[in-house]
Amino acid sequence: MSARDASPPVPAYYEWQQAELALPGSLALFKGGELSGVEIAYRVAGARGAPVVAALGGISAGRNVFSLQPESPGWWEEAVGPGRALDTDRYRVIGLDFLGGSHRTTGPQPGEPFPTISAFDQARVLVALLDHLGIERLQASVGASYGGMVTLALAQAHAERVRHAVVLSAAHRTHPMSTAWRSVQRAIVRYALSHGEGARGLVLARALAMATYRSAREFEERFSGPPEATADGFRFPVEAYLLARGESYAAQYRPEAFVCLSESIDLHRVEPGAIRVPTTLIGVKEDQLVPIADMRELRDRHGGTCGLVEISSIYGHDAFLKETEVLRDVLSRALD
Repeated sequence: MSARDASPPVPAYYEWQQAELALPGSLALFKGGELSGVEIAYRVAGARGAPVVAALGGISAGRNVFSLQPESPGWWEEAVGPGRALDTDRYRVIGLDFLGGSHRTTGPQPGEPFPTISAFDQARVLVALLDHLGIERLQASVGASYGGMVTLALAQAHAERVRHAVVLSAAHRTHPMSTAWRSVQRAIVRYALSHGEGARGLVLARALAMATYRSAREFEERFSGPPEATADGFRFPVEAYLLARGESYAAQYRPEAFVCLSESIDLHRVEPGAIRVPTTLIGVKEDQLVPIADMRELRDRHGGTCGLVEISSIYGHDAFLKETEVLRDVLSRALD
């Protein structure tokens, strides 16, 4: 384990542990092959001795789920923290950097081959971390988007390690239309990498992805203004927004990691009938990536107790980042 990162000032009754865990030997991967020298970056933060909840987000999310420093917010700052929907005065929250991602956990490096990663591999890594920390069972795994897929894999393959699964905007399979969009994104990045322009390819891929995260109604309300004439032709308000989001993303993440985890999303499959862990699903009617029909199918085929909360949100697939009051109500019932 490495030396711990510098921690912000925290209440005396809080645990605040950041470190890296080196897995011994090789990690056998769900889709074949193995990976040696795996290091997992993680953080545990919250009330000392409190029940533990894993908080897992999209492929760009990581161990910094929330922060006590306003200048450096976590990726789920609106929902997790003292007094928030996932209240860290009542729970300890585990966050980790995904295997194959752009953060400090082992992932692909420029020009080097990297094996295929499954949500089941992420679940195994989480279980290894629980073993290391001496945590027999999570009170819950709360997963959104890719993190929801990992939560479902955890519930199927390691049911004894989690009391409750809370899954936001993820189903038992990836919808073919979503795979269609992501396949084009990966093709853009791979083409750009082959021409030494990986970062630029990631800008364009992320811009395309942003068009799928939100709802048509939000775009209508925000970007219906007239285009601006430039020397290169007209520039539309929505175009400027998408490319700006792409530029911001590419400044922080590696194109190779984007390809790895984007593919992992599209490989996602669990067997609903094999899941016995009590599960709460949250589906968004405007979600373009995870149709509400797939969430209903997961509920209906689930092998145990499963409830589905359907919400309507202008934020579409990104509702889990925005609809904090809905999350507060759902999480309080699921965790209690």
